[in-house]
Amino acid sequence: MLSFLSKYSDFGLLVGRLGLGVMYVLHGWPKLAGGAPMWIRLGHAMTNLGISFFPLAWGLLASLSECFGGVLLILGLLFRPACSFIAFTMFVAFMSVLHATHHFEEYSRPLEMLFIFVLLAFVGPGKYSIDGS
Repeated sequence: MLSFLSKYSDFGLLVGRLGLGVMYVLHGWPKLAGGAPMWIRLGHAMTNLGISFFPLAWGLLASLSECFGGVLLILGLLFRPACSFIAFTMFVAFMSVLHATHHFEEYSRPLEMLFIFVLLAFVGPGKYSIDGS
């Protein structure tokens, strides 16, 4: 019925990249600007995966992956690595929320975003990107 939209898949990828990229910059910047106390708090989420060392480094990496990963999404530059880093960050967020609560409403968003970024890593950024694939 709406098969004509397939001609515009690259435009759809551009719109999706721009929207998700802006949202992740907006989510990541406060975490990045929060400094060491914020990074340590975020990094402790890795204990849900059995990793308890260097919480500051893990938190900084999560903040960077959201903020600068969002910028890379917008540009379509290093797209697949950025999607992979954000997907891992969403996996950790999902596991963290799942361990804290078993309410679907709480853990569904990071799980949904994990699936979206895995999908995007396979699909690529489209032709309206710096990577141009």
